[in-house]
Order: sequence, then structure tokens, then C-alpha cells
Amino acid sequence: MNHEKLSRRLERVAAHITKDCVLADIGSDHAYLPCYAVLKGLAVQAIAGEVAEGPFQSAKQQVVQANLQDVIDVRKGDGLKVLKPEEATCITIAGMGGTLISTILDKGKDKLSRVSRLILQPNVGAFTIRTWLIENGWELIEEEILEEDDKIYEILIAEKGEPLRPYSENRVADMLLGPFLQKEQNSAFVKKWTQEKTHWERILKQLVERGENPDVEMKRSALLKKIQIVEEALQR
Repeated sequence: MNHEKLSRRLERVAAHITKDCVLADIGSDHAYLPCYAVLKGLAVQAIAGEVAEGPFQSAKQQVVQANLQDVIDVRKGDGLKVLKPEEATCITIAGMGGTLISTILDKGKDKLSRVSRLILQPNVGAFTIRTWLIENGWELIEEEILEEDDKIYEILIAEKGEPLRPYSENRVADMLLGPFLQKEQNSAFVKKWTQEKTHWERILKQLVERGENPDVEMKRSALLKKIQIVEEALQR
């Protein structure tokens, strides 16, 4: 892959990088994103963090190939452990589950003091990230949802601020669907939640067939609530 050309998913992540930042891309894989950010004049410096040896070596090779060794530092380590305190001003974490992204942020809170923006792209579990942001004083300022290669991705952008500002009185629905995404309801949003609803209805049917017990009843109740939230949103 050419380091000057990104997938549409990463291109949209890059679109939210703050100008003249010190970028930390955690789980950088081949370091395509930091290379792109520096070459496009978005970041003045970048750190590419990778925990696995193979992607770490690939990232180093990519940075050398792009002749960016002086401005991009490739580091091996777990999550935000690759950063020094007050080093990064913008952090991107893309292509992981929402629970893992939240865990990385939680374990690395001491590295966030100088960070002005988080750009997070979970493959699943955006609800978990929205919960973490609220609990840790980060305000969700923008969201995107897009489809690429038959997969649907959400991008969450947050800054320090008022964590509850984007949410309505129906916060549970907003956190599940995304306060900005459900207002826009583009085709990717409709497709994602139509598919999720069908999936939950299938599970619900299986639970009904298992008969009555407290555990099953609790799962049924939770699924019915989520199905109702999606139905109401898609009818608007």
C-alpha cells in the first residue's frame, strides 16, 4: 500500500487529526496513518505504537521507505505505554474492539494530560467507548459512520469538555446509536442497525425456545429494549 494513499476508513480518521499536532497512532500496524498525517502536513511529529513484533517491523520499514525517520518514531509496547507523559497532543486508535480501545485509554490515563483530541475507530462496541468518554471527562464532538468492503465502521472524535453535552434525555439510545449518527441517519447507519435488529430478533427467538428462567428472562428483556430503541430510531 502506498503511504500517501489510505483506505477510506483511515482517510476519514485522518480527516479529524488536529493541525500541527504530535500524533500518537496506537496499534499502528504498517504506520500508514502517521506517514500520511506527516506527509499531508497534519502532524509535525508522530509516534507509531505497535505491540506485535511483525507489525512493529512492518511499521519501521514503512517509515524508512517514506524517509520519515526523523519525524516518526516507531515504538514497540502495549497501548499508551509507548508514550512519555505530555508527549502526544492527538491520539488515534483504529481497527480494534470498543472494549479494547477503552481499556487502552483507561490504562494510559497518565499519558492523556496534554492530549487535546482522541480519534477512535472501533470495529464493534462503540457504546463502550461512549461510556468511557462520559466517565472520564471527554466530550464527544463528532461522529462518522461509513461502509467499506462490506464492513461498517464508526469513528468517534472527542475533546476534553462537557461529557453529557451531546446527549439527549434518552441517553441510553444516544449511547447505543450515537447522538450525532442517529440525527444524520445515513445509509451506513440504516444498514448497520437494520442488520443488528435482525440479528437480535434471531437471538430472541432462540431464547424463547429455551423456556423460562431468570437468566433467559434478563437477556430477553435487554434484547427487547435494544430492538425497541432501534425501531424507534429508524422510524424517525
